[in-house]
Amino acid sequence: MNSSESIKNLSAALVKAQASMGGAVKDSKNPFFKSSYADLTSVIMAIKEPFSKAGIAYTQFPTNHENRVGVVTRLMHESGEWLETSYTLPLVKNDPQSAGSAITYARRYALQSIAGIPTADDDAESAMLRSESARVEDYRDQISDLMPSVKAIKDGIAIGDFSTANESWKELSDTEKQVLWVAPSKGGVFTTKEREIMKTTQFREAGIFVSEAI
Repeated sequence: MNSSESIKNLSAALVKAQASMGGAVKDSKNPFFKSSYADLTSVIMAIKEPFSKAGIAYTQFPTNHENRVGVVTRLMHESGEWLETSYTLPLVKNDPQSAGSAITYARRYALQSIAGIPTADDDAESAMLRSESARVEDYRDQISDLMPSVKAIKDGIAIGDFSTANESWKELSDTEKQVLWVAPSKGGVFTTKEREIMKTTQFREAGIFVSEAI
């Protein structure tokens, strides 16, 4: 294995990327052993977005030496730091098809190993392998369009203006309310105290009084 003089930034970025990675889904079949495996595409799909967000890219170069073929895999950080390793396999049959298959095999295992990702039987298992912080980040991204309403509700509760908070809550659709009503421990936007207030009669009826007054 080779590397740049320092890999401090690359290491920090890799920690960040791995925190949001799931597993490479086993979606291909091996007819000889009647088993499933994660192909190269699954590995790439598992790392592509986490790598991009962390400022990491990779390249893989085919290599051959003394009847062995494989790849040199290099991770590169936007800072210019890099980490490189070589993985080769013996070439059983000396023809282009065998060499191509061996290189693809080497790419898959080398990339999966250097990225540090496991394999998963399905997408659900892959999602479970992701860290809690990554799942919370994804949830916040999904509800980004609702954050202005969330802020109005939270600000209203904070200053005791339940009428404004209630009106902002009522403007949301039932589906949007359901999406937002996630427990704080699972990344929900409302604290336990805010949720308790929103369930009180005082909060639920605050908007009614405003409407009647108007």
